[in-house]
Amino acid sequence: MSNLNVNFMIERTLLVIKPDGIQRAMIGKVISRFEDVGFKVIALKMVLADKKLASEHYIADEKWFQDTGSKTIASYKERGVIIKETPKQVATKIRNYIIDYISSGPVVAMVLEGNDAISITRKIVGATEPRKADPSTIRGLYSSDSYEFADVKKRPTKNIVHASEDKKTAEREISVWFKPSELMKYTRPDENAMY
Repeated sequence: MSNLNVNFMIERTLLVIKPDGIQRAMIGKVISRFEDVGFKVIALKMVLADKKLASEHYIADEKWFQDTGSKTIASYKERGVIIKETPKQVATKIRNYIIDYISSGPVVAMVLEGNDAISITRKIVGATEPRKADPSTIRGLYSSDSYEFADVKKRPTKNIVHASEDKKTAEREISVWFKPSELMKYTRPDENAMY
């Protein structure tokens, strides 16, 4: 066991508190969930994202359009709603909604660092649709929005936060929001107890 390198398990991930989280004064509550689990906040800023930054964050390739559109159409079918648009048309509409929303007001972007930070952050954040999120998660505890209600309002789901989904995405998203010089190094006094 002593030959294992702990540094390979230490990851960085991006977390963004969205405009609904800011408007609801959730900044401190959200940050404390991650500090309590032992993560370090190594970068933090409040930003009014313009459409360019939002478009860089929510980058979409053909696979994203196909996957997102197909999942959305399948969820509509489950509800008995027939969609005549292609997956790409559906996904384009969704992307436009989320870009408009993330640039509609201030957000707080941060980089979290810790053991398996990406998967643990996703677990703490909860399912994308707050109505289906575990009640112990940020989305399950602080939001009750649903895909159906968002569809009626012609907007994305208000789910408090965004969290990177995997290592490749985390690296790309961190570089969109932060320069390397903005990522701080420090030691928490309790690191020896955690690592």
